[in-house]
Amino acid sequence: MKAAAKLSQAALYLFLALAAAMTVVPYYWMISTSLKSAAEVVRVPPTLFPTEPRWHNYIDAIVQAPLLTYVRNNLIVGMATVTTSTFVSVLAAFAFARLRFRAKNFLFFVVLSMMMIPQEMLIITNFQTIAHWGWMNTWEALIVPYCVNPFNIYLLRQTFMQVPDELYQAAKVDGLTNFRYLTSIVLPLSKSAVVTTLILSMIVIWHTFAWPNLVTTQDSLRLVSNGLQNAFTSSVGTIAYELQMAAAAIVTLPLIIMFLLLRKQVLSGMIRGGIKG
Repeated sequence: MKAAAKLSQAALYLFLALAAAMTVVPYYWMISTSLKSAAEVVRVPPTLFPTEPRWHNYIDAIVQAPLLTYVRNNLIVGMATVTTSTFVSVLAAFAFARLRFRAKNFLFFVVLSMMMIPQEMLIITNFQTIAHWGWMNTWEALIVPYCVNPFNIYLLRQTFMQVPDELYQAAKVDGLTNFRYLTSIVLPLSKSAVVTTLILSMIVIWHTFAWPNLVTTQDSLRLVSNGLQNAFTSSVGTIAYELQMAAAAIVTLPLIIMFLLLRKQVLSGMIRGGIKG
């Protein structure tokens, strides 16, 4: 039995090591490429380590592309989307978790079904709507489609359901309204889950590519994801991959730092959200 347990544990560690390697290797290759020269990037076979690290690639990336403008746009869209999406998700999740109204289960089933629909399938209809409203090349086109997040509603609903019913009954006896009960009792007890939704929403905005690439043609409105696509492409079509990877490393760093600082809240929120169905 002990030998079988050790073998099972060794297999688990091996699987985790492989999964970690698959996650880390792309980031390592990005950093390694960002420190190479243009000639070394296209060398065959490729080199695992830069022969002579070129740290000034990061400076060149910032100078050559309007990187700060793209980051600013990401922050504007991200903050607006996170604020609106969190407000909508909290109210919807509280309604599904605590209030009683007709067709509640059916509406929650609709929310769950939206999680199963790939966003790519909605791009055409969303684009037609944006074009009809005259929102091309506007902040509204970048923000409004992300204001409702079904997964965040589901996660917060599961978390809110874990708040004891006795607290709700006691709040009603004390004369608290539903909104006051939500803000004074439920949200403080569910802080980790709310922080998780904030981070997940920001990650979605930071990494989204297809939608902003479709609704923006002005460089002043581009986000990091689609702005870096052509920022380092010359007039003859050659791509400065070393500068592109340096810029990618720069814009990825804030998300990594944010996750490292808030990882405990994220893990706690995900765990609490998955306890009760």
